[in-house]
Amino acid sequence: MTVYLDCNATTPLEPAVMAVVTRFMERDYGNAASPIHDFGVFARLAVEHARGQVAEVVAARRDEVIFTSGATEADNLALLGLADHGLARERRHVIGTAVEHKAVLEPLEELARRGFQVELLPVGASGRLDPDRLRAALRPDTLLVSTMHVNNETGVVQPLAELAEILAGHGAYWHVDAAQGFGKEIDGLRNPRIDLIAVSGHKIYAPKGVGALIARKRDRAFPPLRPLMLGGGQEQGLRPGTLPVPLIAGFGEAAKLALRTHEARSAANRAFREKLLAALAPLEPTLNGDQEHVLPHAMNLSLAGIEADRAITALKGVIAVSSTSACTSHTRAPSHVLTAMGFTPERVETSLRLSWCHLTPAVDWDEVVSILRGLRAP
Repeated sequence: MTVYLDCNATTPLEPAVMAVVTRFMERDYGNAASPIHDFGVFARLAVEHARGQVAEVVAARRDEVIFTSGATEADNLALLGLADHGLARERRHVIGTAVEHKAVLEPLEELARRGFQVELLPVGASGRLDPDRLRAALRPDTLLVSTMHVNNETGVVQPLAELAEILAGHGAYWHVDAAQGFGKEIDGLRNPRIDLIAVSGHKIYAPKGVGALIARKRDRAFPPLRPLMLGGGQEQGLRPGTLPVPLIAGFGEAAKLALRTHEARSAANRAFREKLLAALAPLEPTLNGDQEHVLPHAMNLSLAGIEADRAITALKGVIAVSSTSACTSHTRAPSHVLTAMGFTPERVETSLRLSWCHLTPAVDWDEVVSILRGLRAP
């Protein structure tokens, strides 16, 4: 049986989450916007309970959680939703980083088309943003700063605490794409200076199709977002449409479990990582990104002389791995993340992304190494 090692793309469903989702699909299927009978009342209670569970992970208020279809929608709502506010106040400078996910880079490109000046900060070989670069880039007319929490290709954690100190005295709104780190690295996202946090259910063992934008109040006021869609007025008027109660309830359960079992999951992931490194040592892999600041469930490595595409194909039936983010794996373009980190084309083209979780079974590493050795040119 093939062992799935692409958990940064999506995770398996936690059994307890599946039970919650099934319950609200089969039995408690009311519409949360119809609290005129018991079915609707219970659906609304389930949504609000899940809202509190998601909020607790990042130490936010319940009413600061806006449910979306996932982190991509949340990113778009956060970034494009601030455009009118910036234009009205002549604050048209926006800062991002060169290693952001496409769900952030493409909305930033849209802001540029609307007349904003978008500045992407480099990160270097570590994959981490130097806080001094942000300090130097900030201007009085900076409307927005967008930095990811954990990189989806390398697993590198950004220095959120240091960035928060730099932004402490500045009025810019700070958006963090936390799709890869929510529920896995807890302390960083609890910093009250972060205004907007985008999260996704299917990265923490919940179903696909549900996520949230956490919009923290500042001086008792929500960030001045404009909705991207209209109709219905759900989610404080920012995200209309009938709420997918089964998905939201499952997301809430997954958030609860992520917080409750964080230490145990991290320990299991570290143990898996140690076995992986020991097994692949004969192949002399080069690890990509600052290994002192990576989460234990992900690894990006390059194997000299072994093209990633060939390795992925040859390993089918043994392990399932990737070479870049899921959203760009259908193209043959090299990883923009590793390229932005300054690596040579050969190092980029021979890179593999492996990611696992506490539910991942044991791997026959001897077979993996044997297959990879056979691919390496003599």
